[in-house]
Amino acid sequence: MSSIAENIARLKKDLPPEVTLVAVSKTKPVSDLMQAYAGGQRVFGENKVQEMVSKQQEMPKDIQWHMIGHLQRNKVKYMAGFVDLVHGVDSLRLLQEIDKQAAKHQRVIDCLLQIRIAQEETKFGLPGHELDTLLESSAFKELQNVRVVGLMGMASFTSNMTQVRKEFEHLQQLYKRLNTIHNWHVLSMGMSGDYPLALECGSNMIRVGSAIFGARNYH
Repeated sequence: MSSIAENIARLKKDLPPEVTLVAVSKTKPVSDLMQAYAGGQRVFGENKVQEMVSKQQEMPKDIQWHMIGHLQRNKVKYMAGFVDLVHGVDSLRLLQEIDKQAAKHQRVIDCLLQIRIAQEETKFGLPGHELDTLLESSAFKELQNVRVVGLMGMASFTSNMTQVRKEFEHLQQLYKRLNTIHNWHVLSMGMSGDYPLALECGSNMIRVGSAIFGARNYH
């Protein structure tokens, strides 16, 4: 069985230099994350604020922490002092809360707007047609302490790769259109099971967990 550091090295060898690898470390102990760190990994993604806060306190300070899960507004304050990128922003109200908490720490927090591209009802995200309305609203333009730097999306959980490609391409087209106006630099799509396809469709940030750390043990 290959080690965590070896998994990181193998993944990075195949990635174009402009692609950011986010190691999805949710449910994994700090000892596993430190193996990834020893292998050169500096970007980690967590989906629970409490778990991310606890790991951030224990681990080296040159790590970039990404919040990749569905974020509740009442949890933003706990991570506002250190989080580097919030992936799953799916409402103006959440953006406003991140803005408010970032201001208290005199920081600007980078965010990705999550677009619902999957067929499943369980997936979060803004419908694509609401995106322009949000970006053009006066409330959005008033935000001082958040910076939207791109889009994020999760494809349907299916073995039908034609459908997954269609969803990724839809997000890529949306990103390309808006990028000419907003000068974004992040298109985050693709996980352990579908990231090669996401890369083909223009993703420059992938979120990989089990291909680095092995299967998860959910209690």
